[in-house]
Amino acid sequence: MSTVAAAYALPAPDGAFEKLTIERRELGPHDVLIDVKYAGICHSDIHTARDEWGGTRYPCVPGHEIAGLVAAVGSAVTKYKVGDRVGVGCMVDSCGKCGPCLADEEQYCEVGATMTYNSPVAPEVQPGGYTMGGYATQVVVTENFVVSIPEGIGLDVAAPLLCAGVTLFSPLRHWEAGPGKRVAIIGMGGLGHIGVKIAAAMGAEVTVLSHSLSKQEDGKRFGAHHYYATGDRQTFRELRGRYDLILNTVSADLPLDDYMRLLNLDGTLVILGLPENPLSVKPFTLAGYRRSLSGSMIGGIAQTQEMLDFCAQHGIGAEIELISADEIDNAYDRVVASDVRYRFVIDAATI
Repeated sequence: MSTVAAAYALPAPDGAFEKLTIERRELGPHDVLIDVKYAGICHSDIHTARDEWGGTRYPCVPGHEIAGLVAAVGSAVTKYKVGDRVGVGCMVDSCGKCGPCLADEEQYCEVGATMTYNSPVAPEVQPGGYTMGGYATQVVVTENFVVSIPEGIGLDVAAPLLCAGVTLFSPLRHWEAGPGKRVAIIGMGGLGHIGVKIAAAMGAEVTVLSHSLSKQEDGKRFGAHHYYATGDRQTFRELRGRYDLILNTVSADLPLDDYMRLLNLDGTLVILGLPENPLSVKPFTLAGYRRSLSGSMIGGIAQTQEMLDFCAQHGIGAEIELISADEIDNAYDRVVASDVRYRFVIDAATI
């Protein structure tokens, strides 16, 4: 029999969040029923809920940074038991057969991964025909898309790691950040601050490139070795040719040529934030020093687990502001205004 959960949903792009009940699918043999304890607020939640990317289905229940406890398991589940600390990130399914899926890179599924919310699915998978996310009291997910949250991390500060954490961990691993590597992170918001912590724990020399020095003290506390204001043109002259890897976590339209010139020979700038307008870079900027411009999207399930284990080992969690469910609308406005240090997390007990 299906499960009825309380949730907070946006009924329309210009509406306010409302409490309602939603139906979760009947527990299948490989399914895990999770009591949601905390749900992080990601900027992509705002883009989707307010239909800024188009195609949003309503009512929309966002949330893909989910931390909770296992409440029940299907008859064939082997990975989890009742009471386990678990998490769910941006995806809840994929084809499982294509090259990326077989390589544990489900986020690049050739068929298209099923996202945690607002993704079309069969009605038997989710009544209504599209997924509903973690701003709810319970969620049902197949066990292969559930990850274990180690005891070394509080569930509240672990929730944002399910998206923000792996979004930074994945490129840092792929481009082999570590001792002897110089890494710069553009922006120190919800994504960037976690990237600073992870890159520093990996042993890289870490620089924050932020519009101003207003968060410099925090940056050093998170492990940054250097902190520069990009609002100062001297920064771009002083740092030219310095970095092996630059991660851009902001969604603003940046003068990419200026930032690309901060790369050394064979350096790479990776786009993580998603600005609305096309990117522009001069071919000569790429040709000089054999620089590369790339992108990265979250991480696979195995890598998400690796990230959580790494963060537990190094005592890394997100810096959060815990809110009640009736504060979601205000939290959205504050995120847009960059008025949060550094991630909002909803206490699901208030839903």
